[in-house]
Amino acid sequence: MATMTSIFIKTPIQSTRLPKTHLINVSNISPQSITFKQNPNRKPIRISCGLIEPDGGKLVELVVPESHRDVKKKEAMGLAQIKLSRIDLEWVHVLSEGWASPITGFMRESEFLQTLHFNSLRLGDGSVVNMSVPIVLDIDDSQKNRISGSTSVALVDSFDNPVAILNNIEIYKHNKEERIARTWGTTAPGLPYVEEAITGAGDWLIGGDLEVIEPIKYHDGLDQYRLSPSQLRAEFEKRNADAVFAFQLRNPVHNGHALLMTDTRRRLLEMGYKNPVLLLHPLGGFTKADDVPLSWRMKQHQKVLEDGVLDPENTVVSIFPSPMHYAGPTEVQWHAKARINAGANFYIVGRDPAGMSHPVEKRDLYDADHGKKVLSMAPGLERLNILPFKVAAYDKTQQKMEFFDPSRPQDFLFISGTKMRTLAKNRENPPDGFMCPGGWEVLVEYYDSLAASDSDKVPQPILA
Repeated sequence: MATMTSIFIKTPIQSTRLPKTHLINVSNISPQSITFKQNPNRKPIRISCGLIEPDGGKLVELVVPESHRDVKKKEAMGLAQIKLSRIDLEWVHVLSEGWASPITGFMRESEFLQTLHFNSLRLGDGSVVNMSVPIVLDIDDSQKNRISGSTSVALVDSFDNPVAILNNIEIYKHNKEERIARTWGTTAPGLPYVEEAITGAGDWLIGGDLEVIEPIKYHDGLDQYRLSPSQLRAEFEKRNADAVFAFQLRNPVHNGHALLMTDTRRRLLEMGYKNPVLLLHPLGGFTKADDVPLSWRMKQHQKVLEDGVLDPENTVVSIFPSPMHYAGPTEVQWHAKARINAGANFYIVGRDPAGMSHPVEKRDLYDADHGKKVLSMAPGLERLNILPFKVAAYDKTQQKMEFFDPSRPQDFLFISGTKMRTLAKNRENPPDGFMCPGGWEVLVEYYDSLAASDSDKVPQPILA
């Protein structure tokens, strides 16, 4: 296990060759002076201060201007309609704000195939951007027949309110088995996203350019945390950030996470950055049934800030609206790519990112180290600097979370997510220093609420 974290710096992709990866020690290096020797035909790479450009050079924002919304609503009412599921609506949200830039709508077949087979898209100018998960909309035979001959369709919510118009549509075959096998690396039964969104989906996919009529809102008391990429960029500029490091999570924050984040900021300061800002970015879309729901996670994150575990002055907490696939090294590329569009130039990657237990066999579905290795080589992510996790565990001698020291393994206690949940369900306290008291109280309160509602009830998939 590693006891020192380094930053992966990558050279630009040329033709179809994979990028070469460089692992450098970042101690005592100014960000203006980070260069390294390469092929003499290539220019030296330099890390510069400031926000990274979005993929494609410009954020794609698909919400129509307010002055045009009444006209677009009226237009949508006259079109054939496709009803969106909750996960479909989350993808409309993702697309509308530019998280998937430079994509302009649900994928057409050429984009779908490139995503499945190459984890990337080649743009008209020959450049490559990363895109590892399909963002698609399915329809069944009856819907396909009903919209036959149309060039545009209306997308409506569960109450038949118009959400968006999909223009210049293209309908193509939905090869579910191929999609599942290439995205997850298995077709084993029990994959949460597959069961929720693909198994019962239609046999056709419809792609096209989106016009989203109004910003997507959920009216759940959390919309103020759902900052778009453009809003995040404005916030980072307001705070005079010269570097942004993103941390993706779908679990409560314990002190080991906080140690990693504060240590990352320390190392960036040592590199010469003056004001690196943390983007604490919990996933807010579909999650599997045993994950802590978003509303409770946000309460817990707020307590972490209130208790001073993380510094609010250099931390931005926002919700990432994407659904969760649990697709391991494939999905972690999507998580990293989306944060580029929000302005992050550093991305923290942990052990087994976006992973889960095998749905049938008693083992992890993915190799725990493959996520960080894939990110260091992935086409289209050359501009993003990858920060692998330092392994943190509970140090019994210091009674706090600390980076693991392999010279004295007997002093460390690894508290898994399963163990943490078990302690909270049983109202048992973790060791002092594992999580801030306020955050732990929120977690215990959540599991108490489950027991009070119906201790025998099977949890349903969490959609928000």
